[in-house]
Parts: sequence; C-alpha cells; structure tokens
Amino acid sequence: MVLVVDDEPAFREGLRQALTKEGFEVHLAEDGEGAVEIFDRINPQIVLLDVMLPRMSGIDVCRHIRTKGETPVIMVSARSEEIDAVVALEVGADDYITKPYRLRELIARMRTVLRRSGVTAGSEAAVAVDGLMRVGGIELDQDRHEVRRGGESIEMPLKEFQLLSLLMANAGFVMTRQDLINRVWGYDYYGDTKTLDVHIKRLRSKVEEDPTQPGLIVTIRGLGYKMNR
Repeated sequence: MVLVVDDEPAFREGLRQALTKEGFEVHLAEDGEGAVEIFDRINPQIVLLDVMLPRMSGIDVCRHIRTKGETPVIMVSARSEEIDAVVALEVGADDYITKPYRLRELIARMRTVLRRSGVTAGSEAAVAVDGLMRVGGIELDQDRHEVRRGGESIEMPLKEFQLLSLLMANAGFVMTRQDLINRVWGYDYYGDTKTLDVHIKRLRSKVEEDPTQPGLIVTIRGLGYKMNR
C-alpha cells in the first residue's frame, strides 16, 4: 500500500495509474494536512512525498511520519538543490528523487526501499517471524511446510503451498498471472496458463469461508490475483 502526496492533480493521477498497474494499492493526498490524516488512518507501507505542499510542507509531514515509526518515505521534488535532499534525509526520508524522473527508476527505488525495510512486495500484515506468516486467519509455516486455518492443519501440496506463500508475502498487492507462473512454475514454463486458475481454485476451497464468493484470494480482472489482509 502506497500513499502518494502531491499537489499536482495530473501528476497524482498519472502515478496512481502507473503504480496500480505495478500491483500497488494506491492512496492519494493533495496537501500536507491531508497526507497526515490519511497516513494515520491507513498506515501505508511506503510514502511518496512531495517536498513543496500547501497547508503543511513535505518536510513536516516526514517529521510526523517519523514520530509514528519507520514507514519508508521517498521524497519527491521538482527542485534539484542539494540542500533539499540533505534536509529530507536529515528528517528521516529513506530516499530522494527529483522531477522529472523515469517511472521505472522510481519503482526500482520503491522496491529497494521496501526490501531494505523488511517488506516484500506486499504487506506488513504478513510478517515472517521464524518462517511464520499470518494473513486473514491463515498461518503458514515455511520451515515446516505447514498451513493452518483457525488452528486446524490444512493439507497443502507443494505448488499450492508455494502460491499461498507468495500471495501471503505480498498481501494487499496484486500479483500478475505471469509473475505467479514464473515464480512457481519457472520462467521456462510454456504450459496452459489455466493451470494457475485450477490451483487458485483449490487454494480457495481450503482457505476461504465461502469458496464460491472468495474474500481472501480475489481476482483482479485483467491483472491477476491479490490476497486481502
């Protein structure tokens, strides 16, 4: 989950569309006070924060975020003065990037900062401790190759286990069909992509309250699948 804070509507919307396609759940704020309110409410995994904002500067927003914890912050500015970068980093920003920038560079920096903070492509809800992940009442033990729901053990073949592990580690983020196939079946897999759907259906039958109306592992039409927190 990413919070984008910028006072330019076109820039906000462009980033929303681009980051959504990359599998991020995106929330928007147009000024500093709004950013603080939304941040406190949703507790995002990462913040893209413009330096120059109305009602409250990006620097002050970053200071507020740091009073709440270690949420990664990337400061964004149209200004290139070195002093801006120095101040941003001194108040706790994890990185600093100047407009205009290439989208791929921004996304690469985001993923680097997330990895550095211990968050895999997805959610703080799936915290791995001693090989354990917990999301939505499901507990997965990577070391023992065990899955439990409500304390009850669930039999889980290898491919289903690998899929569930990926979805849990990236809870709250969309995982594309191709990414799931590549990471579970391998980059050289050329079989029927419906194999993925069959495995997802089997997973749902084991982890969902009602597999006919899945609320945990949901389909994102045209993209792939997402595990809800």
